[in-house]
Amino acid sequence: MKEIDEINHLIKNHHEFIASSIPLIASENITSLAVRRALMSDLQHRYAEGLPGKRVYAGCEFIDRIELLAIELAKEMFNADHANVQPTSGSVANTALFAAFTKARDTMMALNIKDGGHISMSKVGIAGKFGLNISYLPFDIYEMNIDVDRAAKLIRETEPKLVLFGASVFLFPHPVKELRDVAKEVNAVVAYDASHVLGLIAGKRFQHPLKEGADVVTSSTHKTFFGPQHGIILCREEFAESIDRAVFPGVVSNHHLHCVAALAIALCEMKAFGEEYAKQTVKNAKALASALADEGFKVIAEHKGYTESHQVLVDVEDIGGYRAEKMLEKARILVNRNLLPHDRERSRNFRDPSGIRIGVAEVTRLGMKEDDMEEIARCIADVLLHKRDPEKVAARVADLRKNYTKVEYSFDENEAHIW
Repeated sequence: MKEIDEINHLIKNHHEFIASSIPLIASENITSLAVRRALMSDLQHRYAEGLPGKRVYAGCEFIDRIELLAIELAKEMFNADHANVQPTSGSVANTALFAAFTKARDTMMALNIKDGGHISMSKVGIAGKFGLNISYLPFDIYEMNIDVDRAAKLIRETEPKLVLFGASVFLFPHPVKELRDVAKEVNAVVAYDASHVLGLIAGKRFQHPLKEGADVVTSSTHKTFFGPQHGIILCREEFAESIDRAVFPGVVSNHHLHCVAALAIALCEMKAFGEEYAKQTVKNAKALASALADEGFKVIAEHKGYTESHQVLVDVEDIGGYRAEKMLEKARILVNRNLLPHDRERSRNFRDPSGIRIGVAEVTRLGMKEDDMEEIARCIADVLLHKRDPEKVAARVADLRKNYTKVEYSFDENEAHIW
């Protein structure tokens, strides 16, 4: 059929585009061939509703063993009493969190989208659809973090059922240990959305939320982590039953078994290579931020070393975030426009915010180092500051990218081609 030919042609075009681009989307990474083989396995056709050993379907002996392996690997890696690997995304994991510990009209505290919070935590997202009353954590624009004193005061005043840390714009560790005792004064569950920093936590380069007092950690598994697009929940033993019941039958039926197998392999990869990868990721983010500042950009949080994660936030108000994103896309440098916390004072909206968010998780896994970050910064500056022809810059981008065709920090060894 002509439609199949067209679809295959478009997939091929996409692969060719990505293979000659610099992918700097902070919410993306790249999976190894071993993970992709698991995704293509027969498991993608099968059902296994329920927990291992308590399935609704027959034929689950090996599926059970795979899921149990993933659970044990996750518990070991994150020093967690309990792990549930069934959520099909980070948003689904947050949905289970809300279902487990809140009901309509309860108060929850989390970051506002304008301060970097994820849409699932917002009034327009899943939390709002649950009917939760959302009180936003106070944010310190200068420090690019939650304001501890103001947050403590607000927690005591509002007595939320749930306090949720974590963000989509996540430059620095959140004050979990500083606010945990305050949350417990009002009997709130303390949770932490680790979607962006899960790989950095596994690699011991970011805060460990469970050790710092979080009761529950929710996460996607494909940003700084090496996994497929899936979800995971980690928690203390006292919350295990509530989480499991909220996940199934609460928010998932079949839980994408091929993704569970792929996640198990990714956990093995992270166990073997995670510390080295996470260290290089943070080094690359700092190097890129510094290089962009040297080129003349206003990079957020200079006084704090710009970042402690995989993310860099750049103020491009004079250009506009939307326009900057599109200009860089023509040069095959992929970033995304992003609100800055002070956009609320500038009356900016999401369609054209004043910032761009840059992430180095994927280029780090492709093997890039600090020198490459300097070249990327030069290319970005040539497009946005020096007004060079984006298509000519795209040729330089392609020349840089052709040196990186293998997924590093994996067991792929000599398998050189990504696609």
